[in-house]
Amino acid sequence: MHSSEDRLNKYLALQLGISRREADDLIADGKVKINGEVAQLGSRVSSDSKVTVRDKAVTSCRKLETILFHKPVGYVSSRKAQGDNPTIYDVIPKEYHHLKPVGRLDKDSSGLLLLSNDGNFSHQMTHPSFRKTKVYEVKLDKPLQPLHQQMISDHGIMLEDGKSQFLISRMDGDSMYEVTMTEGRNRQIRRTLAALGYQIVTLHRTKFGQYNIGKLKVGEYSNTEAS
Repeated sequence: MHSSEDRLNKYLALQLGISRREADDLIADGKVKINGEVAQLGSRVSSDSKVTVRDKAVTSCRKLETILFHKPVGYVSSRKAQGDNPTIYDVIPKEYHHLKPVGRLDKDSSGLLLLSNDGNFSHQMTHPSFRKTKVYEVKLDKPLQPLHQQMISDHGIMLEDGKSQFLISRMDGDSMYEVTMTEGRNRQIRRTLAALGYQIVTLHRTKFGQYNIGKLKVGEYSNTEAS
């Protein structure tokens, strides 16, 4: 059963394992019908709707799934390889290849990555309005000066796409720091520290919202369980 609030393109994407853009193309081409009527872009479906694609019935058989994955360094969080860099789907079993990354970890970063086919879940985890906390362990090329630490945590640093502010605190270990933030702009931590003259040696995410990486080893995955 699917929610009465589901948009048709979201429903088709889930049931057929295609992107919403591909679903929109099917709808725009007049190949989708709801209860015998040709569907329109933006149409919605209810639990008792009869949906067909090219006159073949679409059934609500796919379940919503989300997994936790310990992303290794050197892999991109996308389906398509970027240059010679492999993708996370080279590591994840084929049975989960229909799941999409919830947010991103860049190629040079490791740690907790969520993958899901639940659009509502992905939206709630990534949209800025929900302010989901993310925690990272960061190793710098040199110790962070106390003034710079205070600047980042208390005032923020101006980048080309606006102010970047997050809590950064020292950890045990040489030049190791914990970063806690609710934003998630592209390579934000790296760019913020680079603006102050620091290079990140390693960046590892340990927490995303209510999910922790726990004891997952590099390349391992598990079903979601709040921890």
